[in-house]
Amino acid sequence: MDLDPVLLARIQFAFTVTFHIIFPSFTIGLSAYIATLGVMWLRTDEERYHRLMRFWTKIFAVSFAMGVVSGIVLSYQFGTNWSRFSVVVGNVVGPLIGYEVLTAFFLEATFLGILLFGFDRVPPWLYVLAAGIVAAGTAMSAFWILAANSWMQTPAGHEIRGGIAYPADWIGIIFNPSFPYRMAHMLNAAYLTTGFVVLAVGARYLLAGKFTEDARTMMRMAIGLLVILAPLQLFIGDQHGLNTLKHQPIKVAAMEGHWDGSKPGDFHIFAWPDEKAETNRFAISIPRGSSLILTHDPNGLFPGLKSVPASERPPVPSVFFAFRVMLGIGFFMIAAALFGAWLWWRGRLFETRWYLHIVSFTWWTGFIAVIAGWIVTESGRQPWIAQGILRTADAISPVPATSILGTLVLFVVCYGIVFSMGIYYINRLIAQGPQGRALEHATGLPNRPIAAAGAAAGDAMSGRH
Repeated sequence: MDLDPVLLARIQFAFTVTFHIIFPSFTIGLSAYIATLGVMWLRTDEERYHRLMRFWTKIFAVSFAMGVVSGIVLSYQFGTNWSRFSVVVGNVVGPLIGYEVLTAFFLEATFLGILLFGFDRVPPWLYVLAAGIVAAGTAMSAFWILAANSWMQTPAGHEIRGGIAYPADWIGIIFNPSFPYRMAHMLNAAYLTTGFVVLAVGARYLLAGKFTEDARTMMRMAIGLLVILAPLQLFIGDQHGLNTLKHQPIKVAAMEGHWDGSKPGDFHIFAWPDEKAETNRFAISIPRGSSLILTHDPNGLFPGLKSVPASERPPVPSVFFAFRVMLGIGFFMIAAALFGAWLWWRGRLFETRWYLHIVSFTWWTGFIAVIAGWIVTESGRQPWIAQGILRTADAISPVPATSILGTLVLFVVCYGIVFSMGIYYINRLIAQGPQGRALEHATGLPNRPIAAAGAAAGDAMSGRH
């Protein structure tokens, strides 16, 4: 059997980036939540905010460490599997990723040390300031990474000389046409992801009758955030979709399963795209729904998949189904947030056990939505790795397929072991729950997890993992 090195390299990168994106999408939102708890603690001097701040900082440290480990692997793959990509667009993408390390990662890593070990060594205001700077650093990291990825989707501010992209206008490169929409969409997704994790943990504690004061605080703060951000994400996603239609219409056609651009597009609630027959099987559709959403006219037209040759189309099924997974989870989030807010208004949020049971199992929804969104984004631009500049098949390194397969297997095994241990440890921290100052000094329980989490983060930053 002949192995395709391009396919294997894509699978390897997809596997590692799927693991990696889980952790930044959590730590971006969690760092902001920790900083908010710190501000509330300073303003009110209430012990519950201090307990929750220390509790979630331990979980943040473990997640941060695993995010660093998985991110390092991605950087190496640019040189090992995608060397031609680095040659052609490295002059643009390389500095953007470098700026992320210099301006964001070092900032996070420095002040994370204060957050982990400085509570009894620095004034409270400085401790909370460190939490705010870590939160700003995570958002800044997202800024640079999304600038690089958005440029690959909608390149601007560059010039091509000898087949190589060179920067001509850094403002145009960074603030390329799709960047503002991707930045808003991803940041909001990260905050939603964290919101549902906090909501789930609070519900779990209430159902178990443990840490009830802290659980109620978590649920109130989570619902207050989600009831605003979940509907907002629908609006941001709509604007992002309109921007994508303008700059990457074939991606939108794949998302909608829209084949014939000479006819208004139906919105397919479910269908099975048949790429060979260029049609949809078993379709359950809303007539002219896609045209109404995308053009605000039920008779509006937009390009279909047949408007380009088959070689210019993305893999339709993966884009089509991933988009519906993301959309379905988004509507569930809106419903869960609005109903939770209604229960809170009626004074029944903490007593409605069936609602608590449901949301206690929804901690994973944000992660799956983020992964589905990245599948839409990255698979939808195929066959291009940098839209209109470099095709994916031309970006591969001259590496034997067997070597790529071997490293892929090793990655699966190593990631399975390391990340299983990380998730197990996070679950241990959640089971232990928030601990107050009196219990800290009596038992030393939080000090051990914080020290272990700090050691994990330190090992990751020093490359010992």
